[in-house]
Amino acid sequence: MSYLLIVESPTKVHTIKGFLDKNYEVIASMGHLRDLPKSKLAVDVEKGFEPHYIDIRGKENLIKEIKKKAKKHEKILVATDPDREGEAISWHLAHILNLDLNDKNRVTFNEITKSAVLNGIENPRSINIDLVNAQQTRRILDRIVGYKLSPFLWRKVKRGLSAGRVQSVAVRMVVDREQEIRDFIPQEYWSVDAKFTAPSSKKMFSAKLVTVDGNKIEMKDKMSADAVLARLENAEYTVSNIKKSVHRKSPSAPFITSTMQQEASRRLSFQTVRTMRTAQELYEGLEIKGYGTTGLITYMRTDSLRISDEARQTTYKFIEKKYGKEYIPDSPKIYKTKGASQDAHEAIRPTHPELTPEKLKENGVTNDQYKLYKLIWERFIASQMANCLMDTVSVDITANGCGFKATGYSVKFDGFTVLYEEAKDEEEEKKNVLPVIKKDDKLTLKELGGNQHFTQPPARYTEATLVKAFEENGIARPSTYATTVSTIISRSYVEREGKQIKPTSLGEVTTELMKEHFSEIVDVKFTAKMENNLDSVEMGKKNWVKTLDDFYKGFVKSLDKAEVEMKDKRVKIPSEETDQLCEICGKPLVIKIGKFGKFLACSGFPECTNTKAIVHETGGKCPYCGKKILQKKSKKGKKFFGCENNPECQFMTWDTPTKEHCPKCNSTLFQKGGKSGKLVCHQTNCGYERALGNEG
Repeated sequence: MSYLLIVESPTKVHTIKGFLDKNYEVIASMGHLRDLPKSKLAVDVEKGFEPHYIDIRGKENLIKEIKKKAKKHEKILVATDPDREGEAISWHLAHILNLDLNDKNRVTFNEITKSAVLNGIENPRSINIDLVNAQQTRRILDRIVGYKLSPFLWRKVKRGLSAGRVQSVAVRMVVDREQEIRDFIPQEYWSVDAKFTAPSSKKMFSAKLVTVDGNKIEMKDKMSADAVLARLENAEYTVSNIKKSVHRKSPSAPFITSTMQQEASRRLSFQTVRTMRTAQELYEGLEIKGYGTTGLITYMRTDSLRISDEARQTTYKFIEKKYGKEYIPDSPKIYKTKGASQDAHEAIRPTHPELTPEKLKENGVTNDQYKLYKLIWERFIASQMANCLMDTVSVDITANGCGFKATGYSVKFDGFTVLYEEAKDEEEEKKNVLPVIKKDDKLTLKELGGNQHFTQPPARYTEATLVKAFEENGIARPSTYATTVSTIISRSYVEREGKQIKPTSLGEVTTELMKEHFSEIVDVKFTAKMENNLDSVEMGKKNWVKTLDDFYKGFVKSLDKAEVEMKDKRVKIPSEETDQLCEICGKPLVIKIGKFGKFLACSGFPECTNTKAIVHETGGKCPYCGKKILQKKSKKGKKFFGCENNPECQFMTWDTPTKEHCPKCNSTLFQKGGKSGKLVCHQTNCGYERALGNEG
């Protein structure tokens, strides 16, 4: 029998072809083939929310080609991605090719390896209509919100704006956080900190005052701290108690989509889109010596922590061979999945545990592929290893009724930490390594002082913490985290400031309008409830039409009410002031937000229509012509530096201009590489360079 196997991505075609015999032809649908048209709502809200799909413009020839190939084969198998979106693509393919929806023609696999692909083909199933309905419900919900609400924002705020069921609540989260920061009033507090040496060692260790006369101490001002310091003058410090224990530190769970995005942001400074693009490449397969073309990780859109028994046993064999039997845990590490995860997939893991990052690097993979694979590989292998055991010691020190505490640890058995430890958003206080101390030891005071502190406002979101907030609040799903973040940035509702994400004036104004008139759309709990409803549709527990109807009734009522209340009203977006003056009329220039982001405009508009692009001067001088060096962005958003006289002057570089000058030719020096990089001169024929921090 001859088979036609249809996958989503052309990259998979090459990988999967290598696993199958000549009876199989493998082709790609290149993603979706049918969708709602862009020009209209295309959903009949009066007749059961019936969607009107059309062939996607530009894919007519591909559809013809797929139909032509389908006629040549006896059996059609659809092997699109194993999620809602993939199931919907299979359903659309079934309609295009007139396949029987009851036939077992749907093939799924969680990893693109020979065993997984062959197992999927040997065990086909029929298309899961509940899964299709969940995708369709989400698509229609988003279409209704986008097509009904966006025109309202055009009329009341600014043309070209868009609203989205998930993007609008994501913007609100960023706006609310910014308001918390503005409203925050710092509270002063003091601590009393000491440094001691023990009779057994000259090495100092730290201790913190925790009690006075047996009561927990809180010092809100300098006077309170000074009173304690006066009491401790000439006091004798005695070790009153020592508590020793063994602390078991467990490894972090293997990655799911959200945790992979967070860790890649923290450790690798990858934006979520970059992480998902690289993960897709690893999943779809690369040519690896000794393996052929094979998928390197399991499916990367998952919220399940499940691990197959086969994968666990293979990993144990690798751990024993690489690290020793003592690094295998006494019992399997079972990680509990949170919330309403469907558990359809495994956690993100390497398909071949024995394929170490070092071996992968030998195969000429890209730097991004190597870095992300290393992160996934180390996290997974560590998740299956034994706990780290730490000997901990807690020392109580008393002096004139004042109690200090010092804690420390030493590693008894490194366990999984020999390989990997999770990064933190905030650095934890470094722990002491304490000398040998005995009860009743008299300690020598080396330092004692009061230190002023202030409570800190909540931090702005980063991509990592925003994705974490999506997950914790149950809004969006793993497959949409990356696109949600990139959408709200590209539409200028929020912007990056270093790693932080902050709202723009447009984002704040739009959110306030939405909170006033469409409170449910930007309500975190309501959005999370909708996600749960979609999960219920997927599990066959909720009717998809009723789910849409329940939402639509309230939404239309809010929209009609807002139209009445906002009649003849428009919301003004406040302009951001600058210290630059208009070269035409002399009035101040302000920053405005347009279709392509921020730009400078004259505050004298409409009398003066002068506008100009925002340029970021670096302070450096071009080594070719001596003009200013500007910070620019590539089409992919990557920062680079170039001459202001472009295109006449062609100088450009990824290296960062510094304030330092070359001792040989007095040209601007550039920093190449990170903190351990070097300073280089780009002046033609100069060649000066030196290591960072080296003045020689």
